[in-house]
Amino acid sequence: MNQSPAVDEMDMLHREIDRAFDDFVPMEPFLRKAFLPGRLARAYPLINLHGDKDNLYVEAVAPGIDPESLNLTVVRNDLTISGEKKRLPIEIKPEMFHREERATGKFVRTITLPVEIDEGKISAEYKNGLILITMPKSEKAKPRQIQVQVS
Repeated sequence: MNQSPAVDEMDMLHREIDRAFDDFVPMEPFLRKAFLPGRLARAYPLINLHGDKDNLYVEAVAPGIDPESLNLTVVRNDLTISGEKKRLPIEIKPEMFHREERATGKFVRTITLPVEIDEGKISAEYKNGLILITMPKSEKAKPRQIQVQVS
């Protein structure tokens, strides 16, 4: 669906403002509250995003996640990863913990992709605590060689 240039500019401005707020929020490890509501909830899972001429690749670090709870969605240029990290089935009273650093609960993270992708051809797998996502670029996002005519 084609949009007017004004709508595209507003959408781009909205993403830039979101990135500015994300950069403003301190992300020291002791401040990451990955499973609590609010802006910092997007800090989990940690990701690497890279690409080549045909695909974008996301590697998301998510050990201990129930693969059945994982949900990936793409809307326009936004990829959302959500799921749940459950507690171990044994019940431990809170006062028994000496240290509790591994958070549990539901999580959601949305990242803006740098190019349009072909949503129908996305593949994903969960392997060794990593969510590995391959997203083929749309044909119009791929670079094209343009022949220059000499006259």
